[in-house]
Amino acid sequence: MKVPLLNLKAQYEAIKDEIDRAVAEVFVSQQFINGPQVVELEKAVAEYSGCAHGVGVSSGSDALLIALMAEDIGPGDEVITTPYTFFATAGAIARVGAKPVFVDIDPSTFNINPNLIEQAVTESTRAIIPVHLFGQMADMDPIMDLVHSQNQKPKTKNQKPIIVIEDAAQAIGSEYKGRRAGSIGDYGTFSFFPSKNLGGAGDGGLVVCQDAERAERLKILRNHGSKPKYFHKFIGGNFRLDTIQAAVVLAKLRHLDSWTAARQKNAEAYRKLFHECGLAGNGVALPEEREGRHIYNQFVIRTHDRDGLKAHLHANGVGTEVYYPLPLHLQECFAYLGHQRGDFPHAEKAAADSLALPIDPALSEVAIEYVVSTINQKPITSSQQPK
Repeated sequence: MKVPLLNLKAQYEAIKDEIDRAVAEVFVSQQFINGPQVVELEKAVAEYSGCAHGVGVSSGSDALLIALMAEDIGPGDEVITTPYTFFATAGAIARVGAKPVFVDIDPSTFNINPNLIEQAVTESTRAIIPVHLFGQMADMDPIMDLVHSQNQKPKTKNQKPIIVIEDAAQAIGSEYKGRRAGSIGDYGTFSFFPSKNLGGAGDGGLVVCQDAERAERLKILRNHGSKPKYFHKFIGGNFRLDTIQAAVVLAKLRHLDSWTAARQKNAEAYRKLFHECGLAGNGVALPEEREGRHIYNQFVIRTHDRDGLKAHLHANGVGTEVYYPLPLHLQECFAYLGHQRGDFPHAEKAAADSLALPIDPALSEVAIEYVVSTINQKPITSSQQPK
């Protein structure tokens, strides 16, 4: 049996007429840049996320970058984030010339540990970027309380307030204490990469915020800092969202909640089957679901012999992926930060023993049963349970 990690073809076939019609409308209008669908998507995603403003951009990576640019974060500044995330999070910090400052994760959720952030704060700290990894939001209240407390302290002449940018690339629609991803910090950033829960037909992203002035600055920066046309007060970039991508994402947005419900149902099926076969907590650690809304961008298990299990599943037709095999503090390009193996042990452990299983909304019960039974065929002892 073949069980792909993600089945985008099945998703497209289910809503083919809607997607084709949306794309055709763009071609008829010939408004490929800043067409009306971009504005419509900005409003729709902002409303969906509980925010006042949305600004479409060229990718989730550029969403992070432009949020940092909007706050004039650059050389001499420090930005705190997690070492266990997709490269773009720290890459954006480095691209503006700031210094990434890493804080270890909570091993039960894979998200940044808020209890470790305060010790990383210095007079140079300008921002914190918590990542809502795999579809579950980070513990935001302690982070926001810390930022509020730090910002109330007397400042030196050149010291600026700390801001919070939520990296919600994998978490659109997830919730924390009744609030949606992107609505708690100063900015929230989303990705419409095709493999995301809400994906386009290529790269795309969006930034949300509650402040009108910030939103306006984002719009200026995404168009080379131009306003009015050909007059540049700021140096921005070409971060515009193509109208075709906006049209595709809009067509998919109306299905997002039903897809999320399907992912949640699949996650529950996995839990039930892992418990029934005795592997849950006995060789396989299941993802911990905290209070709130987990949208399951990924269903990530942990096991000691991760690479062996991955090879076993591949040999039996099951698609898997390792998110992420090497933490950011150990990446060659960040060697200048001076980190060594052992600096962030929980991130390093997660990189060594985590494995994403198929969680696609189109996944059948038979497919889920096959995945679990295939895992159960490989001997996994309690001594191999990740700590």
